[in-house]
Amino acid sequence: MNFAARKPLESVLVKPAGPDCNLGCTYCFYLKKAELFNEVKQHRMSEEVLEELIRQVMAQSGQNISFGWQGGEPTLMGLPFYEKVVEFEKKYGFGKTVGNGLQTNGMLIDARWAEFLKKYDFLVGLSLDGPEHIHNHYRLKKNGQPSWDRVMESARLLLDAGVAVNAMCCITDYSADYVEELYQFYKDMGLTWMQFIPVVETDKDNPGKAADFSLTAEKYGEFLVKLFDLWINDFQNGMPTTNIRNFDSIFHTYVGIQAPECTLREECGVYLTIEHNGDVYSCDFFVEPNWKLGNIKNGRLIDMLNSKRQTQFGSLKAKLPRKCRTCSWYKNCFGGCTKDRVKDKRDSGLPRFCKSTIRFLEHADPVYKELAKNWKMQQQDIQKGSIPGDTYNAFHDFMG
Repeated sequence: MNFAARKPLESVLVKPAGPDCNLGCTYCFYLKKAELFNEVKQHRMSEEVLEELIRQVMAQSGQNISFGWQGGEPTLMGLPFYEKVVEFEKKYGFGKTVGNGLQTNGMLIDARWAEFLKKYDFLVGLSLDGPEHIHNHYRLKKNGQPSWDRVMESARLLLDAGVAVNAMCCITDYSADYVEELYQFYKDMGLTWMQFIPVVETDKDNPGKAADFSLTAEKYGEFLVKLFDLWINDFQNGMPTTNIRNFDSIFHTYVGIQAPECTLREECGVYLTIEHNGDVYSCDFFVEPNWKLGNIKNGRLIDMLNSKRQTQFGSLKAKLPRKCRTCSWYKNCFGGCTKDRVKDKRDSGLPRFCKSTIRFLEHADPVYKELAKNWKMQQQDIQKGSIPGDTYNAFHDFMG
């Protein structure tokens, strides 16, 4: 392989507590990954593995690098672990720009956590599925008790401390019926950065079908259409007042810029997932023996990212039926996420959310085209130096 053509190491997703979690959400796909690491009951990343991870990332990346700390539940590591994270990033950073993202269920967040996250500019993805009746429908404690009150307490702590918080909302068969309520809830909370994640998992008793809580293509399509209209109706002076990652990412495809989400790229495999013990996998949705690339104790991350196995994984995304590849919307979605094709075999290999995407883009296309036209005109004004700085910043935010 030509070294110049190698994929750069730009981001890693780290699971420092492995599959361990202090909740028992009905739709969680990661708890069962404990079976892969059954030599111990509790999974925690050692300081030795952490230091080697950060040392490698800093040495093998470019000027900008981002770490995503995820789970399971990454706050189970305790605050001192993340103090070490910052210490090692400074030690090995060599002046690089480092971004840290923490995805949490919020159950352990307190004032000290909020102060730390604000001080070191962590971006927090808070798993909050909406109002109480929606959130508590599937996001339960291990004893079956609701978790909404505690997560809301954490949300307020984080927002009051000035922490950058994104609302992470899993859309299920139940929550898809409440799009207006969800959107207004986040706005009222001050959570104007939102990400809506469609849930589809295999039925544990019947591997040939999706679990009952999984979102159907029909429901997801209608959800996206309604949400898009709510989003557009909140624009002021042609600019978004809320940021919905799904829609921002698709906008990239209308202006000829590669979408930030791997689900909308022609190939995936652009980042690595590192488990608590240093094992490296192709993707957090494919933490399984077939897609284990190695371990940081005896291999280099940049080599694993550019390995033959990771290239094979990335190319899976492009293996689509002819109906997909000849679809007029193909370049706006590239078939979506690979994982959604293997959860339900009833659609003859078509992506599960194919119909959803078509329904949504047929509705949103005229608006996207107008937004893209305006954005390109703004870019010309920016280059001429005739556009106000606040307008530039708004468009910069719009592009993620």
